[in-house]
Amino acid sequence: MLIRSIVCLMFCLAIALVSCGKRSAEPLRQSGNPEKFDACQLLKDTEIEAIMGSPIKEAKSSSNSGQGMRTAQCFYVAAEFSKSVSLSATSRDPAALGDVDVRRFWKETFGRNAERQKEREKEQEGDREKKESLREQRREKGEEEGAPLRKIEGIGEEGYWSGTRVGGALYVLKGKAFIRLSIGGADTDEVRIEKAKKLAAKALERL
Repeated sequence: MLIRSIVCLMFCLAIALVSCGKRSAEPLRQSGNPEKFDACQLLKDTEIEAIMGSPIKEAKSSSNSGQGMRTAQCFYVAAEFSKSVSLSATSRDPAALGDVDVRRFWKETFGRNAERQKEREKEQEGDREKKESLREQRREKGEEEGAPLRKIEGIGEEGYWSGTRVGGALYVLKGKAFIRLSIGGADTDEVRIEKAKKLAAKALERL
């Protein structure tokens, strides 16, 4: 009877160890320890594969803190590397002292973009043509410039897209946190935005 009980206990422990070794996409809010914040929990490999069209080989997680905020990152490495996905989630650092407002940081960061957009709209046509000519000259020389942010509707409380010739990043605010989802691939900017929105929507459900 004692031997049977020991064997049963060992079997249960083996199942528990196997389960712990599997990476799952569980909501971060279910974590009992606020110090542990794994961005790789926000998306499942199969979800990325279905949208990006390439199997995920591995997921690398990391985190860093600064200015009273904590950013958890996950890099999903795809078999076709250009279709890899980078995801980060920024929230208040539980160890931070004083008043740290992530939403205020978001407003200060992306609010300036809205102001610059209004200023551009007030420019005269001739000025815009001159600036576009200068941008074209920089592109011909292979010089990169910061991509203008584009407001994206229908995702989170507020969203912005920053695109380049080889990829782009979608920033989305939800509650007291925001995510950054970066993707690449040979798609057009519009297709990348739609893919990023689909992935971001899934990640926000678990944030």
